[in-house]
Amino acid sequence: MRLRTVLATLTAGLAAATALTAAGPANAHTAASNACSPSVSLDRFSDALDKTTYDGTFVGNFSALAVDRDGSLAALSDRSSVFDLNAATLAPKKVVALADENGAALDSEGLVIDRDGTRLITSETEPSIRRYSADGRILDRLPVPSSLLVAPAGRATVNQTFEGLTLLPGGRTLLASMEYAISGDSAGIVRFQTWRRTKGDHFELGAQYAYRTDAGLGVPEVQATPDGRLLVLERGFTAGVGNTVRLYLADPRHATNTTGIENLTGQDDVRLIKKTLLTDIVTCPSLGATAKQPQPNPLLDNIEGMAITGRERGRLKVLLVSDDNQGATQTTRFYYLRVRV
Repeated sequence: MRLRTVLATLTAGLAAATALTAAGPANAHTAASNACSPSVSLDRFSDALDKTTYDGTFVGNFSALAVDRDGSLAALSDRSSVFDLNAATLAPKKVVALADENGAALDSEGLVIDRDGTRLITSETEPSIRRYSADGRILDRLPVPSSLLVAPAGRATVNQTFEGLTLLPGGRTLLASMEYAISGDSAGIVRFQTWRRTKGDHFELGAQYAYRTDAGLGVPEVQATPDGRLLVLERGFTAGVGNTVRLYLADPRHATNTTGIENLTGQDDVRLIKKTLLTDIVTCPSLGATAKQPQPNPLLDNIEGMAITGRERGRLKVLLVSDDNQGATQTTRFYYLRVRV
């Protein structure tokens, strides 16, 4: 694994993404001192896109974010579409429909914009990872280990597979995170699968690692930091109480390759990915946010997408987005964080 190399593609993306840190978008809320924890602060949030439409398409159901090469923002809807958003205002500029090889809709969850501008997109139905052109044509499909396929083909559960997707430093290693454990593994131990880039920008299966979530939480997103570590979102929901969303810094560089281990039960000889809590989003200032259902902090919602959009004064600028599931009790909300790692 080339986990210590310099991330040229991410560095270029961060440089191009400076527009994302310009004046706040319409309907944003601001405050002077917005610490969530010693490592994380919340600059603002925006509900500007909540319950809107663009070109006849509902704007929402967002499951992933990515910074494009020109600094614009791509937002992936789990209803088979990708939106191009204005970096400063979040206003949609274009929407592209997605489908599988038979023209069927995807449950699209993870998004990476590769160095040539093509889109690597997961669907958690099978699960799968496909490469799409910017206009939505399928160009390639990556192999998936049989154990990670949805039962009965494999050991995964429907709607609990590839949620997160990121390119590691150097752009030669792709990593996808399972949302929950597969059958035979202990609850809370999820597998992170990698692929190695080959000639022609194809990817072949690489190492696999294990990550333990907090009790009752799953992994909706991962993002690589420039030094080879990972930002990991953990998320859960309790009816009548609301969402739990925590942001962790994780380091896979000394974890055991679990590719050949059939069952992960917390055995001592398996080194899990080490993680450190950066913040629980419940501790962030609400900044005047309102919630449409019970929440321990009205700022919270079903946060599912994440992108690193820049760096400033030693902190990463991190953008989160919630998936409103096109429902009346949830909100499409963007969160602008500063994270010290």
